[in-house]
Amino acid sequence: MTTSIDKPDAADEAPASQKRPSTPKRRHSGMIRAQRRAGYVMMAPALVNISIFLGLPLVLAFVLSFTDYGFFADPEFIGFANYAELVQDPDFQISVVNTILYTLMVVPGAMAIALVIALALNMAIRGRSVYRVMFYVPVVTATVSIATVWLWILNPSYGLANEILGLFGLPPSRWLASPDTALTSLAMIGIWQGLGTKMVLYLAALQGVDPALVEAARLDGANKWQTFWNVTWPALGPAHFFVFVTSIIASFQVFDLVYVTTQGGPANATRVLVFDIYQNAFSKLDLGYASAESVFLFILIAIFIAAGLRLQRSKADDN
Repeated sequence: MTTSIDKPDAADEAPASQKRPSTPKRRHSGMIRAQRRAGYVMMAPALVNISIFLGLPLVLAFVLSFTDYGFFADPEFIGFANYAELVQDPDFQISVVNTILYTLMVVPGAMAIALVIALALNMAIRGRSVYRVMFYVPVVTATVSIATVWLWILNPSYGLANEILGLFGLPPSRWLASPDTALTSLAMIGIWQGLGTKMVLYLAALQGVDPALVEAARLDGANKWQTFWNVTWPALGPAHFFVFVTSIIASFQVFDLVYVTTQGGPANATRVLVFDIYQNAFSKLDLGYASAESVFLFILIAIFIAAGLRLQRSKADDN
């Protein structure tokens, strides 16, 4: 007596390549999709904010830069006339030069000082939390308050700065009241005001350096400088670039400090680009021309950031 065993039909046997993925794989892909949706939902408020308050004004400024517009009349298309006027405007030329000089003084100076402070506060010293708070306080303090205090400190007649110079037998300075020293004095205030943010960023990057690499360098006989230059400094590359970009943007957009302290003076010595844009837009009511200046400022910032990005990439390739 023989029994027959039913064999599955060929149609029931699907090739391995056509089999449906296993349940764990489907569950994993579903989780990824859910995480993406959650991420988009959480990003939505920021994206809406950027689109409405940054993207839309940027597009409108670009459009208005080709028009003659002054609030009380409809915009009149004039092509590149505003951009041609920029080349011949002495106030605009002075503001561009002052902005670049201010940036060249503030950005590298603030980055270097902030890195030194971060290195010091990264060590096990007593009361370092208090020092961190003290260095960060200017960041959360209103610029008007900061400028008012510095106006008293740098007052040529009774300011604290000249009193300190007198203790060392040095002659007094006119600080913000002289065209020769006004921009440098303003840059000094800008460096002091921005130290807190840069210090925190560098401090976070320093705490992310692998301790094993530092210990290995010390075991190989490297001193503190060699350890910093060959281990710590390369690890701070991304932090350097981020601090550089944010510092460039902040320096090119300096306005409130200038508005409260010097109003662009004396003799246009501290007339920066954003202050010139403000003057043309809200004092002269020439919004078309101010929009052309804004577009130029955007391009100028993009050029500096692109240069920094290229420099970072070249260093990464060398390493």
